[in-house]
This record gives sequence, structure tokens and C-alpha cells, in this order.
Amino acid sequence: MRGEHSIPRPLVRRTANLSMVKYRLLALFAVLGPGFITANVDNDPGGILTYSQAGAKFGYMLLWTLIPTTIALIVVQEMAARMGAVTGKGLSDLIREEFGLRATFVTMSILSLADFGNIAAEFAGLASGFAVFGASRYIVVPIGAALVWVVIVRGRYKPVERLLIILSLIYFAYPVSAFLAKPDWKLALHDTMVPQWSNQPGYLVMIVGLIGTTITPWMQFYLQASIVEKGVDSRHYSLSRWDVIVGCIVTDVIAFFIVVACAATIYKSGHGELTDVGQAAQALRPFAGQFASLLFAVGLINASLLSAAILPLATAYNICEGLGFESGVEKRFSEAPIFYWLYTLLIACGAGFVLIPRMPLLKVILFSQVLNGVLLPFVLFYMLMLINRRRIMQEFTNNFWQNAVAWSTAVVMVALTGGIIWTTIRG
Repeated sequence: MRGEHSIPRPLVRRTANLSMVKYRLLALFAVLGPGFITANVDNDPGGILTYSQAGAKFGYMLLWTLIPTTIALIVVQEMAARMGAVTGKGLSDLIREEFGLRATFVTMSILSLADFGNIAAEFAGLASGFAVFGASRYIVVPIGAALVWVVIVRGRYKPVERLLIILSLIYFAYPVSAFLAKPDWKLALHDTMVPQWSNQPGYLVMIVGLIGTTITPWMQFYLQASIVEKGVDSRHYSLSRWDVIVGCIVTDVIAFFIVVACAATIYKSGHGELTDVGQAAQALRPFAGQFASLLFAVGLINASLLSAAILPLATAYNICEGLGFESGVEKRFSEAPIFYWLYTLLIACGAGFVLIPRMPLLKVILFSQVLNGVLLPFVLFYMLMLINRRRIMQEFTNNFWQNAVAWSTAVVMVALTGGIIWTTIRG
């Protein structure tokens, strides 16, 4: 017999369901961040320039590459996050332990060279974005460098991570710019679904650049280190996987709109070559209006600041993990001095490089993206060797399809790079 104050069973079940939903949402927000931030930082000034150049020079023809690239990005990023969650170690750590210090040193040296080009590209993008508003790079670049240094060095992981997530949302300025450009949506969707080929000079190089700027080597090292520093383990990994997947999809949707915006304006006008990443923002003005142009520039400035904070951080993680030094944003300067001095040096040198008069910044940016594509197969080789070792990953090794996509990506990149070399020799 029920008491006077007994609670109806449907209400108890509803309360229990709400509690479960609340618990799952809290768990999701606890692991949200590394995958979403890493994927969105991938749309850095080098990426924006590469996507803009693809749209400006080839119209909608290269949109089809975004579908297989997104699939490959999800698989590769998920592998890095899974290794971090299961092993509790960064990718550089694992390479050093499994392949030795010599292999680690060579890999880190080459990656650091590519990363420095990327870091310089971030500050070049900052200068180009503010140039739309008439600001001098000799003012905005030093201020931007000081700002990102203070935020990372003086901040702590959780507040910094929340700030980076908020900044990542500003990327949605690009879809608005694309719609204001009034593109041919029917042709854009057709070229997205149906692969197009061209014998035009630079088409193959642009494909390598697009893949290289979307699936960059530094991303895997930074994502795995972030997963470890955040404390995500194998018990919470199922939720962290969604963080990775959503981040990868969002970043390539943004890339799609950047290509579309430039295809509908710069390519349509017949001015296919960009000499500066900020030129894409300025070129939108006659076709899509002042608002679209300013939105594109704001997105570029945001991308520059976000990636100028993360890229040096990723490089410092790589080097310190590979050589066995203390690293991590949670640690104080006195606890990880080499990590923070490396971070400081990379920011100072990257910003200073951009301030050199008559420096060909466009070539530096594009070269760094192509170099990313050339280096990617080597990083994938290490990742695939590591993630398929049951001694390291236990029951969390790759399945057949994950291996198939990752190996295919490496093979395609080797083939495309070989094609570029062959085309160059014949030319």
C-alpha cells in the first residue's frame, strides 16, 4: 500500500532519465575541446590561403577533394586521440620509446622546420587581415605575438581551452561571406560530388597543398598531447571521439565555404592568382559587398591569433616530448622552462620573420602547406605502426577500415608527391 508521500513511478523514471542526460552532457563537456580546437586551428592563415587560392584559380573544381580528405582527417585524428587516451603518452613520447632517439630526432627536426614555416604563416595572416583595416604589420604583429604569449604562458589549461573554443566559433563568418557572394550552388554541389580533373599547371600541387593543409603532421602531435594533458582516458574515450569527429566535419565545412566564396568572386572575375591572403577579403568587396569583405578579414584575424597560439605550442610539445623534457600548459614556467622558452623563441622568431622587408610571404605560406603534405606519410607510418601494436594499445588497435583509410592516405600522398616531382623534372 502506498504511503501518502510516495512518488509516482513515471515521475521517478523521468527524474532518472533527466539525471542520466545531465550526467552525459557533463561528461561530454568534460572531454570537449582538444578535437574541436585542433581541427579548427587547421583552418589557419596557411589553410585559408590554400583554400582561397584553390577557389580563385580553379573555381569549384577542387571541392570534390574535401570529401575523401574529411574522411581521412576523421580517421587520422581519431587514431591520435585514441592513442593518447589509451597510453597516456604523447605521440613524440611513443615514437622515442618504440623507435629510438635517432628516429625521433630526425622526425622532430623535419617537423620543426615545417612548423616554423606554419608559424610564420600565422603572423603573415595576422598582418594581412589587419591590412584590410589599414593597420601596419609593424604594429599588429608584435602586439599579436605578445598577446598570445601572455594568454598561454600566464594562463591555465581549462580557461585557455574555453577561450580557444569561443574563438573557434568565429570561423562561422566564412559561411556568411560565401552566401553573400551569391555563388552558383548547383555547380558547386556538382563539383563537390563529381571529381573533376584538369591539366592546368599547378592543379596537382594544389591538391597536395589542400590535403597537406587539412591533414597536417603537427595536428596529430598536438591533439594527442592535449588529450593526455586533459586527462582523457579509455573509459571516457567514446565521448572524446565525438569531439574529434564533430571538429573534423566543422573544419572542412568551413573550408568548403572559403573555396566557394573565392570561386564565386575572384575566379569569376578572371583574377585567378592571389598574391596575399588578405587579398581574398579585399576581392570580395566589389562582388559581395563591404560586410562580406570585413567578415572574411575578421575570420582571418581570428584564425591567425588562434593558430599563432597553438602552432608554437604544438612544436614545443613535439620537441620536449621527443627529447624527454617536461612539457604542458598546466605546468608553471619554473617546472617546464625548456618547454616555455621554446614556445617563446618560436613566437619571437615567427613574428620577426614576417617583419623582414620584402619577404615573399605568399611563397613561405604555400611552401609550408606543400611540405606538410610531403611529410604526412612519414607521420602516418609511425602512427600506424604504433596503433596496431597490441602490446601498446591492448584491445584498442585499429580495425580493418581504419587501417585501409590511413594507409590509402599515405599511399596517395606519396603518389601525388611523386607526380609533382615528375612534372617538375619534365617541365
